[in-house]
Amino acid sequence: MFREYCTVNGGTAADRNETRIGSGNWFLAYTHVAHDCIVGDETTWSNNAQVAGHVLVADYAVMGAFAGVHQFCRVGEYAMLGAYAVVLQDVPPFTLVQGYPAQPKAPNLEGLKRRGFAQEDLLAVRRAYRTLFREGLPLEEARQRLAEAARERPVLERLVAFLAVPGRGILR
Repeated sequence: MFREYCTVNGGTAADRNETRIGSGNWFLAYTHVAHDCIVGDETTWSNNAQVAGHVLVADYAVMGAFAGVHQFCRVGEYAMLGAYAVVLQDVPPFTLVQGYPAQPKAPNLEGLKRRGFAQEDLLAVRRAYRTLFREGLPLEEARQRLAEAARERPVLERLVAFLAVPGRGILR
């Protein structure tokens, strides 16, 4: 659903030549999707949320009011950008970020509860967040620990797969 004054730019010949938007998304007033972006399914865009070109917004992400995302960044599944967040690097799945520049604040547990995640998965996401953002580990060591944890809790495979793909670096 697109509300008032939304804009979506088409793809450019210099890239994929397409902008792709999935199903079940909700774009509130004045939202903007720039050229060559990919938006997954079931995302929510609050008023004036905007992304620059070549951005990937994965399934179930929530874009807060006036949030902005720099070109070539990725927003992972079930991530939430707080109001006025300015995202300059990739946002891993399950992460709540806010601020300018955006910083990780917490796991998006409320969003996961609303989507029906089991308590054991919520606990695994909370532990993964601590490993990635709070223990002060080098990224490679954190990735290794998360890969080990994903063997027991498959919900974390999304996070491990996201971190395996190089991008603009992740918010840390």
